[in-house]
Amino acid sequence: MHIMSAIFIIISSILALISPVVYVKAILSGNAKPHRTTRLVLLIITSLATFSLFAQHDTVAIWLAGVSTLQSIVIFALSLRYGMGGFSKMDVLCFLIALFGILLWQTTKDPSLALYASILADFIGMIPALIKTYRLPETEVWTFYALDVMAAFFSLLAVKTYTVQQFSYPLYLMIINFSMVILASRKVKKESST
Repeated sequence: MHIMSAIFIIISSILALISPVVYVKAILSGNAKPHRTTRLVLLIITSLATFSLFAQHDTVAIWLAGVSTLQSIVIFALSLRYGMGGFSKMDVLCFLIALFGILLWQTTKDPSLALYASILADFIGMIPALIKTYRLPETEVWTFYALDVMAAFFSLLAVKTYTVQQFSYPLYLMIINFSMVILASRKVKKESST
């Protein structure tokens, strides 16, 4: 079973490394406009999740979280020039909630609590992008999020002991990225009906 777990971790990491390449290409070609606040919040949260998983000595989900952090750095940097949003009340609120998650982690020093705080803050941070993609589905590419769904799925398959702490982060990533796939793919349906 350890060999299969390692194979699933490798597949998950490869998919998570491929997805930002797809997204960067879409951003640079003008086919995607990442939401700046969401990207900043995701950078903070993926870093928090990675440190939390490291503190828990997690050997499975940490790979996906670490790759997600690298992905977040690149996409946030590109969002500064090519992205949308960043200063609305919703953006500021989401950013403050992310900071609250970091404060909670630093105050409690509890890795499990930090992980849950990061998931909640990640979800709140995704709200601006979910709203943007609902209103303007042409500003996102569904393939980027679909690759991340698959990466999270293989990360879940790699879990050896099914505890809430082990599977909560990859499961959350599957759900939130699948939501973006649905919203972003609406433009495909809209274009094919015209």
